[in-house]
Amino acid sequence: MTSEQPRELFTVHGDAIVGPTGRPKHEFPVPQPLSGHGPARTIAMVNQKGGVGKTTSAINLGAALAEYGRKVLMVDFDPQGALSAGLGTNPHDLDTTVYNVLMERDVTAHDAIVGTHVGGVDLLPANIDLSAAEVQLVNEVAREQVLERALRQVRDEYDVIIIDCQPSLGLLTVNALTAAHGVVIPLVAEFFALRAVALLVDTIEKVQDRLNPDLVIDGVLVTMVDLRTLHAREVIARIVEAFDDRVFETVIKRTVKFPDATVAAEPITSYAVKHEGAKAYRQLARELIVRGGSP
Repeated sequence: MTSEQPRELFTVHGDAIVGPTGRPKHEFPVPQPLSGHGPARTIAMVNQKGGVGKTTSAINLGAALAEYGRKVLMVDFDPQGALSAGLGTNPHDLDTTVYNVLMERDVTAHDAIVGTHVGGVDLLPANIDLSAAEVQLVNEVAREQVLERALRQVRDEYDVIIIDCQPSLGLLTVNALTAAHGVVIPLVAEFFALRAVALLVDTIEKVQDRLNPDLVIDGVLVTMVDLRTLHAREVIARIVEAFDDRVFETVIKRTVKFPDATVAAEPITSYAVKHEGAKAYRQLARELIVRGGSP
């Protein structure tokens, strides 16, 4: 996939971006079981633009990785608590959340983590209290590293930690990027969404330079694709031109099954086991593992 190729040659075949040959570049085999768990690789799901399928992708990627034997911790880092609700937890009924872990010295991540109905997946929940942390952290020493210190306590117990960030580039998102080893950028196949991602990449580069030199972009995930439009195919080509091999070959197509699964508080991998959306997230999990973005 190179920028010299005409952009109209890039399209989607099945669940994968394909180039001039019309066939996917790689096969992503089912991963081998792990002999043990930990230490975890931490992945931040980040996009300052809302409505790009970020929380949906976090939930389903985590569930798919768990299907392949990975022990996963999902960290809800959005005061709206959508990730927590999507995993069947009512965050407003919880006394202890990620906010308490960040702001209270005697509260550890172990105190706040709850199990979920998804096998192999635990949750560090959030609710509206987290919105206060953005202001309160300003006066903290090493305020960008508070989340990293909290997750350090549990890193050896999991294979993957996925942080679902709020749609902004504020201090909470900087904390997530500082705590992460890799970034997954969900990106809708729309022109204005592509323009907005330049600011995000600039923020990632600043965090790499000043706070977390080991941070890498694991990949750009094209979501909510509607192949009935020429616009979507043109935007996919532009995304490939901009990010080259950092674009995941797996793409996530738009389908009504995703909101249906959200209402049921289930990942699509269990809500509609054989649906194309479920297959796509399993393929994404395999691709992430092959790329080295997950154990």
